Amino acid sequence: MPRTRPSSLATPASRLALGGLAVAVGLSGCATSAGGGGDDGGDGTRVVLADAQPLGGYNPVNGYGEPGVSPLYDGLLRPASSGDDRLPELEPALAAEAPAVSDDSTVWDVTLREGVTFSDGTTLDAADVVATYEAVLDPESASEVAGAYRMIGSVAATDDRHVRFTLTHPYSAFASRLTLGIAPSERLDGGPARDSTLNTEPVGTGPYLLTRLDADQAVFAANPGYWGGAPQVTELVTLYLPDDNARAQRVRAGDVDGTVLPPVLAASFEDESGLRVQPVRTADWRGVSLPVENAFASDPAARRAMNLAVDRATIVDGVLAGHGSPAATPVSAVYGDAFAAGATFPFDRTRAERLLDDAGWRPAADGVRARDGERAEFDLYYLASDSLRRDMAAAFAADMATIGVDVTLRGGDWPELDRHLTDAAILLGGGERPYDLDTQLFDVLHTRADDTSPYDNPGDVEIPGVDAQLDRARASLDPDERTAAYRAVQEAYVQHPTHVFLAFVEHTYVTRDDDADGAGTGWDRGPLVLEPHAHGVSWGPWWHVAGWRR
Repeated sequence: MPRTRPSSLATPASRLALGGLAVAVGLSGCATSAGGGGDDGGDGTRVVLADAQPLGGYNPVNGYGEPGVSPLYDGLLRPASSGDDRLPELEPALAAEAPAVSDDSTVWDVTLREGVTFSDGTTLDAADVVATYEAVLDPESASEVAGAYRMIGSVAATDDRHVRFTLTHPYSAFASRLTLGIAPSERLDGGPARDSTLNTEPVGTGPYLLTRLDADQAVFAANPGYWGGAPQVTELVTLYLPDDNARAQRVRAGDVDGTVLPPVLAASFEDESGLRVQPVRTADWRGVSLPVENAFASDPAARRAMNLAVDRATIVDGVLAGHGSPAATPVSAVYGDAFAAGATFPFDRTRAERLLDDAGWRPAADGVRARDGERAEFDLYYLASDSLRRDMAAAFAADMATIGVDVTLRGGDWPELDRHLTDAAILLGGGERPYDLDTQLFDVLHTRADDTSPYDNPGDVEIPGVDAQLDRARASLDPDERTAAYRAVQEAYVQHPTHVFLAFVEHTYVTRDDDADGAGTGWDRGPLVLEPHAHGVSWGPWWHVAGWRR
């Protein structure tokens, strides 16, 4: 439905000159004020953060803010947390109430909240929801998250305030697909999502407005018309600093109020006055995908042996500085009864060596095992810009050397990793959509579909019994049946592993203690939330900054 835009609206963010709203924060010396200082009048309502991720890319059609956490957009539902030690509930955001679901879970009716406006002044209606989901599903968008919405057969507006999702099959986990940020239909004009103006000129219903975007900083001002009430933190500034040590230095110098750091580097702040190290539990796993085009790594006996030979506890204690837990599968204890605690690999190098001996992989003169002229060796690629992946890859390679397996480490960028998904091992991370076990497990362990991410089950290995159990859990509306199916998946996986999962990592943040003087002037930040694979300063202590109160 066409809508008239108010004539008083500001021009897009990339062309803004908004005076006091767009502060100039140079990389050589920015003013911070989460604790009450800086040049914001002394009221402590600006927060300045340093992030490792490039700025921009603010298009929900391409997955920005998809788990329901974003300063710019809202989904129909959003996570509501009571702590990072459990799965969050999903509560209405742009929806006025919980969706109405048909008995067979194939029809989901959503009623929209009244009186919500986008940051351009136009009013949210059902056409915007339809247009956003259709854009994700449109092949011309080439959305990076389209595969996660493949169960949607149609999405339609039944009137201005009501949206109906009709699914191609029963899918009780569909609520976790309703956290996608909604954009105005007029801004969804087709073409590749990566080229959309929303990436740099976002228009959403969220608690903040982007008022300035440069290569090295983004400035967000509180949205005074936010349907949930104007945030008390009136301004967020995010600086792009990809180097871990540079971010650490800026925190120590008092130039920024917080950042995300690798665990070992974050631990160096434990005794720093006025600063706090904040670990956050996650469903974010790190693991090694094993190449199907390698004679050794594709041998089922070798895969089991490598899982037995890796010392996960030492990796957690050393590489993660204790901020994590060992992982044998992508399922952690946070999933309650669906977590099969017995589906694991005990650390047993003697048993690993015996498995390899029995499979014909015997040590050669140089100590590296071989069979029929094939050596027990392969390359392991990791993202060179990620120091945590580098260190975990090195720890894995060192463990493999103890059983006569030669792993050569190779750092690279994503395009290089893409070229080696089947002929080399890759140090991967996962858990992008952890708020239901279907989205935590299905693509990682199920045989591939046409729109499966290249990093999910890259060798398209079929694990006996796993596809059937994942399909059963996905279609079932019975919580007990789903729990039983997911436990069966884990039990089957450890008999036929396709990866060497290493650990669930805790994301580690360093933040200024805004009540370090005990004066009671700090923020009530509310509970943390269990985090997905995505992290950075949109998460951690700042995941719900719009709700901070004091």
